[in-house]
Amino acid sequence: MIPHKQAYPANPEEAETLAISALGHIAADPQMLGRFLNATGLDAATLRAAAAEPGFMSAVTGFLMNNEPALLAFTANEGLRPEAVSRAHALLTSNEATGWND
Repeated sequence: MIPHKQAYPANPEEAETLAISALGHIAADPQMLGRFLNATGLDAATLRAAAAEPGFMSAVTGFLMNNEPALLAFTANEGLRPEAVSRAHALLTSNEATGWND
């Protein structure tokens, strides 16, 4: 959990927590979920399994970064600055590239 809502995620674990919250936000809006599934090539049946795959959480943050209305709605709802999603994306992408959790 990010200790203070205005803070940026400080490590990959906090970035993943933010991405999980973002996925919940996306899933709560059927239209947004449809756009996310279309963008990722997934369907409702494969979403849960895909969520456990490397790269999935950075796809979630990347989706928000490429959809400003969704980004602003999510960050407003969570009490975060939009830059927190960008920081989470950078941490997740770096973590995937380095295999930090391996």
